[in-house]
Amino acid sequence: MIPFEYRRADDVSTAVDTVAQNPAASFLGGGTNLVDHLKLGVAAPEHLVDVSRLPLDDIEPTPDGGIRIGATARNSDTAADPDVRAHYPVLAEALLSGASGQLRNLATVGGNLLQRTRCPYFQDVTTPCNKREPGSGCSALEGYQRYHAILGASRHCVATHPSDMAVAMVALDATVHVQGPHGARSLPAEELHRLPGDEPHRDTVLDHGELITAVELPPVPFAANSAYRKVRDRASFAFALVSVAAALDVDDAGTVRDARIAFGGLAHKPWRARRAEAALRGGPATDDRAARAAEAELEHAEPLAGNAFKMPMARGALTATLRRLSPLPATR
Repeated sequence: MIPFEYRRADDVSTAVDTVAQNPAASFLGGGTNLVDHLKLGVAAPEHLVDVSRLPLDDIEPTPDGGIRIGATARNSDTAADPDVRAHYPVLAEALLSGASGQLRNLATVGGNLLQRTRCPYFQDVTTPCNKREPGSGCSALEGYQRYHAILGASRHCVATHPSDMAVAMVALDATVHVQGPHGARSLPAEELHRLPGDEPHRDTVLDHGELITAVELPPVPFAANSAYRKVRDRASFAFALVSVAAALDVDDAGTVRDARIAFGGLAHKPWRARRAEAALRGGPATDDRAARAAEAELEHAEPLAGNAFKMPMARGALTATLRRLSPLPATR
């Protein structure tokens, strides 16, 4: 066992300062991801600062009609919140599709956003992995590729981001609030995570010592007509091969006025499908248009030998999700 120091934070400032002053320190929330990595030898922090008891668990409406969710709010509480279920069902569905009930009772919103990849080579310390050991190589390029990226990958890393919740947050244009050693800042959820490039060990744009304090969902009237679809190898406790978070604004004539779409399971970060959104606007919400929208988004995809099936799977997942949200018959 590798020894480490443990401290429970009493306030945000103390937590931030403690971690910022020690490059080998880490925040500990619910621990559902970090504790796994401690057991596997993937992570070996010298100092763990427990932020799970900080008073950041409120889920409350904002003056403009959105919702602010504290970073230590439990996934199960967020999914069950009446306002989330009524106004952002895509978020509730995404949360309920992840992990088990026991883990959702422990996992936090902030920690969920900061999950690290579930790539088997990242979690196996006997294999080369640029994310775990920069410069060592990417074993997945010539190895098992079923869960890996087809969008935005690089020769240094083809891993995918595992969070279901983050995909819904990106589709909803959520804002992430952060407290760091140099003060507070906010950034779009879409910009929180990075594509791998030549620095795959950097999952997010956060600096060491920055702590997520809340996530804010903006008022999106048509987000009440939203859904999350997850395609996976088994019915529960499995990560997405492909997932889709979508919200659709359709008028009485069946014309798409607006759409918000994000994919999971396809990239190193939740993938906002802006090409697909643009392809849908102004036309009928039919299966054919949904398939063409998916094609537009996947135009620059680069599937690997072991995951080319994700191309038709993504088209099918988007089509099925939009069919659920559209009042038009699928054949029109």
